[in-house]
Amino acid sequence: MLALVFFLVAVLFAAVGQAGATGYLAALGWAGYGPDCIRPVALSLNIIVAAVGTFQFARAKKLSLRTFYPFGVLGFPFSIAGGLLTLPHAIYFPIVGGLLLLAAVQLARLAIQGHQTLDQELPPPFLWALLTGAGVGFVSGLTGTGGGIFLAPILYLTGWVGSSRASGVTAAYNLLNSAAALAAVLATAPGFPTAMPIWLLAVAAGGGIGSTLGARFLPERALRALLAVVLLVSAVRFLLG
Repeated sequence: MLALVFFLVAVLFAAVGQAGATGYLAALGWAGYGPDCIRPVALSLNIIVAAVGTFQFARAKKLSLRTFYPFGVLGFPFSIAGGLLTLPHAIYFPIVGGLLLLAAVQLARLAIQGHQTLDQELPPPFLWALLTGAGVGFVSGLTGTGGGIFLAPILYLTGWVGSSRASGVTAAYNLLNSAAALAAVLATAPGFPTAMPIWLLAVAAGGGIGSTLGARFLPERALRALLAVVLLVSAVRFLLG
């Protein structure tokens, strides 16, 4: 059952440049897994989908390294720092729930507003990009997300990147930060569930389908609205414990 859920999450999230970590966190939380298992599993699934998405968006010429690299410079080490920390259940679930709620609100806002008319690259102030990358990276490592779900709204709302390239930038950011955080988390992780190989195959297939659709065919507005609903339900689940 979880394999099917992960597949659908990967399709939906990959279509908008995300790797699905928040969806995996929610599904694993619903299934009764604890933070020690949730973080390494979510990050591993995230890496697979983010890698597929980065390739697809780069091939479609929707990945801007000029915009991406300032966020990744400090995002990578701060993801490791966050990944080395382990929070107790009573703190972890409210934090993740709050972040999911924030992401849902931001995605809903973007869905209502639609695309920006601006579609050219406006490189962000370097210092602000560094600080943003560091902050998002630390939170991504701490919670077991790739960080793209929080970076994307920032890119859109600040106008730092054109709408057609934001998905590519967030896909690459997810890949880099998920790998960094996983390296740190594995130092204390108890191990993976026996179903992990099936889950990896499921998200690889879903990520391939979703990123292809997002990079070449589908408008993002309806997908963002749907994701906002999914994240809202997930946030409520985590906040209620």
